[in-house]
Amino acid sequence: MKPPKLQAVRGMQDLVGEAAARFERVVDAFREVGRRFGFRRVEVPVVEFTAVFARTLGETTDVVAKEMYTFDDRGGESLTLRPEFTAGICRAFVANGWAQHVPMKLMTHGPLFRYERPQKGRYRQFHQVDAEVIGAAEPQADVELLALADMLLAELGIGGVTLQLNTLGDAASRAAWREALVAHFAAHRDALSDDSRRRLETNPLRILDSKDEADRALVAEAPVIDSFLTSEAGAFFEAVQRGLAAAGVAFVRAPRLVRGFDYYRHTAFEFVTDRLGAQGTVIGGGRYDGLIEAMGGPPTPAVGWAGGIERLMALSAEPPPEPLLAVIPETAEAEPAAARVALQLRRAGIATDFAFRGNQKRRRELAARAGATDLLFVRPGEALELNLVGDYPDESAQRARAAALRAALPEAQLLVRGAPA
Repeated sequence: MKPPKLQAVRGMQDLVGEAAARFERVVDAFREVGRRFGFRRVEVPVVEFTAVFARTLGETTDVVAKEMYTFDDRGGESLTLRPEFTAGICRAFVANGWAQHVPMKLMTHGPLFRYERPQKGRYRQFHQVDAEVIGAAEPQADVELLALADMLLAELGIGGVTLQLNTLGDAASRAAWREALVAHFAAHRDALSDDSRRRLETNPLRILDSKDEADRALVAEAPVIDSFLTSEAGAFFEAVQRGLAAAGVAFVRAPRLVRGFDYYRHTAFEFVTDRLGAQGTVIGGGRYDGLIEAMGGPPTPAVGWAGGIERLMALSAEPPPEPLLAVIPETAEAEPAAARVALQLRRAGIATDFAFRGNQKRRRELAARAGATDLLFVRPGEALELNLVGDYPDESAQRARAAALRAALPEAQLLVRGAPA
């Protein structure tokens, strides 16, 4: 038997240190912005019955046809690692009878899996943040979700991202547009790429996503949805645009923008950037009013989006270092007292590092390696000396740090060095 490969599976990655801190920063910002908008956490399984995705994403989509991690369990059931969140959340909505709780504003994050060609910004195990509003048919639900995404980007200090907005209309609008697209591309079948000729028979709207140069020329001449919108669909899209303008969320119209899955209706959108190469979509989503009904639930309007955590990590501003205090015993005799002081600081909510072994010099080296911004030396008799060694923005920040540490150690003899009087 060959020894196991001691490396990550292709398209999957390990995160530690700064990369893990960037990951957590994206998740923390998402949680905070979601809290401001009144969203509640939802958890769904990583594994679902394959039919959950095959029925909802569409048998002919690339995800179902080529990219899902599907396997039979020991009972002979076909299971799939989730390639996206929406289908699983809607399955949970139907299975658990959540219709009584609508409207529901739900948020989640976690790993997803697709067997794609790995490249910058695209992994086989990747992570997303996801926000959904289920049970609200009003255009304001779309506006609120887009405002949430816009605020998340601002919270992360991400600039240079453009919101592209389109409508796919209602069922009648989309059906008429689809018929016109089939006629247009069928007239130029021989000029289409192999993938687009296949999509012409299965999912013609996806031809609008093609990156093939020959296809792009035909896409530029393809009919747009505006000519096929019903009056109701047109009014809905107008309301969304007015709401975004009122909310101060900038957007550009992208009349050929489509979403990759079959369940989308009305609003479709992507936040895109040119800073990630071919993987330019940072957040994408839209309205999927027919999905829950197609899964056997009651007719339920819904709208949502997902954003790639790895892509948000790559674009976000470098986070400022978190204050970290290293407690260092000056002698071996002071070590028990230093451990007690470290625990007291942690109970007070102060991030505190404590090296397990080594003399004072070695512990200082370990503190520097850990990124400590402050050093607290513990002497025999529990006298304490605090050295503020971090790069503080100004004297008031140093004073505030020293005051917080004094408050956490009210009974200690604390000498502070590095802070102004």
